[in-house]
Amino acid sequence: MPTVRFLPSTVASEFTPGELPYQGEGERESLLDIALRDGVGLRHACGGICACITCHVVVENGDENLSPMEPDEQDRLYRVPDYTLHSRLACRAVVRGDVTVRIPAGCGE
Repeated sequence: MPTVRFLPSTVASEFTPGELPYQGEGERESLLDIALRDGVGLRHACGGICACITCHVVVENGDENLSPMEPDEQDRLYRVPDYTLHSRLACRAVVRGDVTVRIPAGCGE
């Protein structure tokens, strides 16, 4: 059962793959999908369709437990002012194992 930790909050979200009720925004079982289910404040102005950069997160631990980055996400990430090599868009990063992400200032709700 994967666990996702959202920093700076204290929320640790667990779910069983294939059983997470879809929240209707972002990819199924993405960081955004999990954040919405558990009430984590994470902006997503475009509704999770990878048309903006507001759901930017920085992966602190567990990069290998997220889906590979697709070209549309890569293209958007270069527009993030505080981009790092561990930046991801929560709407596209599908969780496959334990992950810890930091929601940068300005990206939380």
